[in-house]
Amino acid sequence: MKNVLIHCMLMIWILSSAFLLQEEPKEILLWSNGAPGAENKKGSEKIRIAAGGDHVVTNIHSPSITPYLPAKNVSGIAVIIAPGGGHRELWIDHEGYNPARFFRDKGIAAFVLKYRLASDTNSIYTVEKDALADIQRAIRLVRHRAKEWNIDTAKIGVMGFSAGGELAALSAMKFDDGIKTSKDLIDHERSLPNFQALIYPGRTKNMEVSKNSPPLFLLGGYKDRPDISEGIAQVYLKYKQAGISTELHIYSGAGHGFGMRTNNQGAASLWPERFMDWLGELSLLKP
Repeated sequence: MKNVLIHCMLMIWILSSAFLLQEEPKEILLWSNGAPGAENKKGSEKIRIAAGGDHVVTNIHSPSITPYLPAKNVSGIAVIIAPGGGHRELWIDHEGYNPARFFRDKGIAAFVLKYRLASDTNSIYTVEKDALADIQRAIRLVRHRAKEWNIDTAKIGVMGFSAGGELAALSAMKFDDGIKTSKDLIDHERSLPNFQALIYPGRTKNMEVSKNSPPLFLLGGYKDRPDISEGIAQVYLKYKQAGISTELHIYSGAGHGFGMRTNNQGAASLWPERFMDWLGELSLLKP
């Protein structure tokens, strides 16, 4: 009887695992024929498991997005999420998949971006050229397939963590209305995000504001290093002085890299709810 029970439990676990694997979304390559400048790079991605269980990705040559689509996207919002890792690696669970699942369950389409890493070992890429091209392409791709995914093309934003926050900010500073001469129809789409959320972003001194800059949500920890904990306050002031809607949260008990983990505690653990509140303040949650 005991063996039968164990066998039944094992079968249930196998079937449950198979179901979860089947349900997990699949990556979509940003360029089906290879990213510009990376066509000859054949190396596979490398994944290591960090001490806390996070998956950390390196050696990215085929940038992609992984879609987390809600059963019903009433608001039409989409957010492209760029994990951090110092441009050396991507901490893709607590700064990628976990937030994406949260937003999907809140009825928001989320896309986890794997972008090329400028500081990876023997990297041939740069942030300003290749990583920026990746997030711009992700924005264009989501706009191009907006109807298919029930997304409002005026509600496509970016969210970035640490180095990913730097990249998200860059996409809101360097953009175009589409490359109409391209034979690739995806390139015809506008690359400007409609909103930006920067979570403890890097290189805040490089962040500038223009008249076309989208609304900004800024978040960080008081215990983070000064260029971030003080830098995001300076970015807030720039946007405030330019008259662009901006919200800033600095949590006294937080440092760097808290992202979204099940064991997060304190006020900083509730930041996703504050982000949802901000979307509501902008009236983006309305159908």
